[in-house]
Amino acid sequence: METVHPMLAGMVARAAAALAFVVVAAGAPAPGADIDPVLRTVLSRDLKFSSSDFTDIARGKIIKHTLDSAAPGEVAAVGATWIRASTATFLDQFRDIVHFKQNDSVLQIGRFSDSPTLDDLASLTVDDADLDARHCRVADCSVRLPTADILRFQREINWNARDAKVRAVALFKQMIFDDVQAYWSGRPGRILQYDDAKRPILPAMEFAGIMSNSRYVGDLIPGLPAHLTDFPSSRLPAAEDFLYWSKERFGIEPFITVTHLTIARAASGTIVITSKDVYSSRYFDSSLGLTIVRPEPEGGFYLIYSNRSRASALKGAFGGLRKSMVERRVRGSLEQSLQAVKVRLERAR
Repeated sequence: METVHPMLAGMVARAAAALAFVVVAAGAPAPGADIDPVLRTVLSRDLKFSSSDFTDIARGKIIKHTLDSAAPGEVAAVGATWIRASTATFLDQFRDIVHFKQNDSVLQIGRFSDSPTLDDLASLTVDDADLDARHCRVADCSVRLPTADILRFQREINWNARDAKVRAVALFKQMIFDDVQAYWSGRPGRILQYDDAKRPILPAMEFAGIMSNSRYVGDLIPGLPAHLTDFPSSRLPAAEDFLYWSKERFGIEPFITVTHLTIARAASGTIVITSKDVYSSRYFDSSLGLTIVRPEPEGGFYLIYSNRSRASALKGAFGGLRKSMVERRVRGSLEQSLQAVKVRLERAR
């Protein structure tokens, strides 16, 4: 039996959940000549949907494939499904992200207030598996943080005190909140570099690399790339934005993440949703999820999803092998994951 690195097993599970968009109901109308030409170009040119793919969707076949990566450690995939429900039902459930994302891999989740507060993180539990703050050192820490924050654990926490762990957790939550508040408001304080390992990680630079290989986002919604890369100084009119945090089972240890969701609507009526990684305590350097919702006049809608992520575990001497394993297993795991999403939406219509 093939042996899989524990982290890769977690990556496959999370990717399967995140990319679960590939079970197609028989009898769905095919995206034909009447489709918005911009969307059709994006699907065929950028997301690599062939003419036979469009036909296969209408016949109830599964559409899923990986996409070319732009850098070592990057994995990208796309899938499509037909949903017999209204877009209003989808958006109502999606906005309730706490319930929409619930699955076995999501241990905890919460949505930030429109004006984020530290209390928004009150229900997040942080134990030794999430953070070993006592032994956290620059270039050797269990979570991703910049040098200045890593040093605070040794400078501000009396590790001989009974409440040392409680204080360390409070400090860690404050660090996450400070990053969120700076991101949301545009004030100084953003985490610009992770110094937990020997190789520094620049998440903004990694995200810029992802965006450079996802230029079709701007084709779908002009102004959306600037909205994502320069937020909040460059805002897309009429876009809906919110943040949520989650603690998810992944690899050897769970990780804590903050995600920025943006919901926008094209002039053609197509709904475009992006999910941008704001902070990840482990594993991911950066990521961008793109959900395209194309309603049909007679009811129902197509759901097309692509995800492009960069992970340190997929770099290095064995990065190519690990990446191929992840891609293969993601393709094989998508159908089961989407089935649950599809059933839930169609029952709620």
